[in-house]
Amino acid sequence: MLDDLKAQRAKVARRAGEMAGYLGLDARRAQVAALTTATEQPGFWDDQAAAQDSLRTLSRAKAGLEPWDALFGRLEDAGVLLELAEEAEDEETAAEAAGELELCEQELGRLEIAAMLGGPYDESDAILQLAVGAGGTDASDWTEMLLRMFLRYAERHGFKAEILELAEAEEAGLRSATLRVQGHNAYGLLRGEAGVHRLVRISPFDSNARRQTSFAGVVVLPDVADEIDVEVDEQYLRVDTYRSSGAGGQHVNKTDSAVRLTYQPPGFDKPLVVSCQNERSQHKNRATAMSVLKAKIYEILQRQQAERLEDLRGRVEDFAWGNQTRNYVLHPYRMVKDLRTNVETGDTDGVLDGDLDQFIEAYLRQTAGQHS
Repeated sequence: MLDDLKAQRAKVARRAGEMAGYLGLDARRAQVAALTTATEQPGFWDDQAAAQDSLRTLSRAKAGLEPWDALFGRLEDAGVLLELAEEAEDEETAAEAAGELELCEQELGRLEIAAMLGGPYDESDAILQLAVGAGGTDASDWTEMLLRMFLRYAERHGFKAEILELAEAEEAGLRSATLRVQGHNAYGLLRGEAGVHRLVRISPFDSNARRQTSFAGVVVLPDVADEIDVEVDEQYLRVDTYRSSGAGGQHVNKTDSAVRLTYQPPGFDKPLVVSCQNERSQHKNRATAMSVLKAKIYEILQRQQAERLEDLRGRVEDFAWGNQTRNYVLHPYRMVKDLRTNVETGDTDGVLDGDLDQFIEAYLRQTAGQHS
């Protein structure tokens, strides 16, 4: 048993070492050390914009190193346990080492997936836009269910999720929502969630309890407003303010703090419309809406010039039968199946509670190299 465990540890350590070399972790550690030293120098904050950029770079570099350092530490611990088990001929310690090695293999698999995120903005935060599709009230309810699913995914992965805009439907659920997910590789992980999501279930809104099929669309954009130079021509920009419609107390009901931006310069077939109402300040809502607008402009320009990015925007009327990327079936059986990768699971409750890893990993493996 000990010989097998030693061989297993050596194999995991070799894979991890190869990935460390491929990713240039030593160079990243040198970058962290240099940036950390720079932040301690007098005058670092003289240029606030440059200082903020340096801190963001430092934070991302540290975030990229931490899981690898933890993995190598766990491998070291497993090696110590194996030595103790061999010296004392202790089966309990050997079993503990086996458990550590199992965790090491699982973590290495996740890190190898993360290494596939080589796109220019995969490390960026993500902006998710959800829109109701065909299916009436059930589709509105489904849109709200999807929002909850992505919020729970963000929570599971330690990401910060912020709802930027909600448009409630008349009877139940949502007509649309905009969500910002902040965290290392958030966009790279979530970009595969773009598309049409189809739900089949017994409708809770049908008095005859008939089966209903409903659709919702998801657009995923990198939050790159601070990283790219996107020009917004003010002459083609309309700014409207209105009262927030969601929860928020007396303030949102009495002041026009919500902001809607409408932008249609020459060459754009349709106007871009972005709303934000999550902040109490109209100024902050406008700044957030402008950030989302720039991300959408960037996506369109990339599509026009390079024709490399997927057509993520779509139209609400396209969120219907025949265009779905993933099916969620709750009746007459229970299954979630991604139609691009053919990955499926019967754990529908887990998926709707944010357990999306198997779908995300399969998509990344299938598209590895296409976004680099």
